[in-house]
Amino acid sequence: MEERQTQKGHKLVINNRKTSMVTGVLDVLSFDLNEIMLETEQGMLIVKGTDLHVNRLSVEKGEVDLAGNIDSISYSNVSQISRDGDGFFAKLFK
Repeated sequence: MEERQTQKGHKLVINNRKTSMVTGVLDVLSFDLNEIMLETEQGMLIVKGTDLHVNRLSVEKGEVDLAGNIDSISYSNVSQISRDGDGFFAKLFK
């Protein structure tokens, strides 16, 4: 397994619990209307709420814009929940 040597940084901005901008995103692991799981430079980020949507995803820049009713945001120190070598989008486009 390859380890990441440099951390680019991570930023989370929430506006009125309706929109959010996240940087330092390595992978989008899963998303539905109630939960979005992101792998970031600082660990796993889980956003819970209702009517959640990924409005913009820039894999090259590591940025994600979210919208919906944000109820909670939590981090986990586990860098990867289950990593078979493929992320969500890699599996989707196989």
